[in-house]
Amino acid sequence: MNKFITAALALVIALAAAACAGKTPEGAGQTEVIVFAAASMTETLEEIAVLYAEAEPDVTLTFNFDSSGTLKTQIQAGAECDLFISAGQLQMNQLDIDAPGDINTDRLDFVDGETRIDLLENRVALAAPDGNPKNIGGFGDLPGIFAAGDTLMAMGNADVPVGQYTQRILAYLGLDEEELARNGRITYGSNVKEVTTQIKEASVDFGVIYCTDAYSAGLDIIDYATAGMCGQVVYPAAVLKTAANPEAAAAFLDFLTTDGAMAVFEAAGFSKP
Repeated sequence: MNKFITAALALVIALAAAACAGKTPEGAGQTEVIVFAAASMTETLEEIAVLYAEAEPDVTLTFNFDSSGTLKTQIQAGAECDLFISAGQLQMNQLDIDAPGDINTDRLDFVDGETRIDLLENRVALAAPDGNPKNIGGFGDLPGIFAAGDTLMAMGNADVPVGQYTQRILAYLGLDEEELARNGRITYGSNVKEVTTQIKEASVDFGVIYCTDAYSAGLDIIDYATAGMCGQVVYPAAVLKTAANPEAAAAFLDFLTTDGAMAVFEAAGFSKP
């Protein structure tokens, strides 16, 4: 009887050991990094993600692409995010406690300042549908174009960086945005991809987007805005203090500055700041 009990106990111990051996050790498996990035980075980041999967197969990248204003609002509302890449300094500053109080008016403290960098620079472009059917000449021609003909321009909303750059250009040219909109000469998009689609589909005569979006959509670039027209278009990036995986997020941000990742960005029209 004792021999039977001993054998039974041995079997139980062996089965338990086998079960433990088959378990994945605690902490092992995929690490998810949630990246909130400006919509204008969609194609490049998706391409870079393929490269990163080869370098770090244990890391899963989850992207949320939208206008920087929308992303900032989602972060402020508590959305899970490890890394934020904005198409404008304003939206990043509004989440950074180190930013001036007249910019970060709510004194939000989401940005890990030690990780914040200026990642990329883009260019604001005047683009037209295939063939430029209205023969739009350039930014300097817009006052005359609006005064002379029945043309329709697409631009981003006021809370979208590309829309804010466009507002500066219109002001620089002495054009009244409100009057143009009231007269049905402007249509809006909630992010740069929506504006790009309107141009691509020829539902407008021209629009203001980033050169990177024009490249990816195969659009005719008519002209580039100068820094005097709208300022420098810099994309800041930072790990958030609320990040679930800050170290993995910082590692991916470091990867974005490597020669391999920069080659992808530069092929799409981005440049180093």
